Amino acid sequence: MFAPGKYPAVGRLNLATPDPTARDAAVRVRGIGIQITGADGQQWRSAMIDPPFFPVSTPQAFYELLTASASKDPEAMKRFAGAHPEIAAFGEWAKSAPWTASYAQERFNSLNSFVFTNAAGTEHTVRWSLVPTIAATAIAPDDLAKRDADFLEQEIVERVKAGPVSWKLVVTLANPGDPTADPSKPWPTDRKAEEVGTLTATQIIPEDHGPCRDINFDPTVLPDGIRTSDDPFPAARSAAYAVSFDRRTAESGSYPRQQGATR
Repeated sequence: MFAPGKYPAVGRLNLATPDPTARDAAVRVRGIGIQITGADGQQWRSAMIDPPFFPVSTPQAFYELLTASASKDPEAMKRFAGAHPEIAAFGEWAKSAPWTASYAQERFNSLNSFVFTNAAGTEHTVRWSLVPTIAATAIAPDDLAKRDADFLEQEIVERVKAGPVSWKLVVTLANPGDPTADPSKPWPTDRKAEEVGTLTATQIIPEDHGPCRDINFDPTVLPDGIRTSDDPFPAARSAAYAVSFDRRTAESGSYPRQQGATR
């Protein structure tokens, strides 16, 4: 997958919310799913978000977070935070991290740990990130709130029309003793990082009839040489994504279609 060359990639930029009508300025977490197809046809799928660490340490805790955030009980989130103090760091990030006005300025992080095996059979536990090649420009939340509800989609469409947008793919290697099963714990910033490639977006297609719509960005779809680690989240995400994909494709008859398209 890291051999010199160019390989086709399909991706989907997204907001971390179950509400399809949510305003872009109201959603703190942004993400990207990508599928890269190697020269031999093997696929590498990944789903990344822009926080530098995850809100909670286990899939069960994440389920409890979703339940508490959807509860009508005004004390639900307070009780959850008391039981899962690690979420405090995420709350501080959400309040203090700068907002940008473009997906192109976001750094997207795998957060989950995976294991790379090289040709000699040596294994390295890693996390990876897509690092923007253009500088991020901080925008005040009040200024963002004045923009159109879908300003992020509109901006990236116009930006890519004017020229390709790219991110550097950077792999960070864990040191012995680094937490690999808990994505709420970031690794120290001095860990070795290797730039292994560039993701380039050359075309934006609306999701309702684009090639990304029917892809399940399952993070356990991996090529030879990459496998899951002791991190439990990829398996949990794979199971949840499968349910979501089945529900979505069951409603394919209601999908929007391009003008003139036939069944």
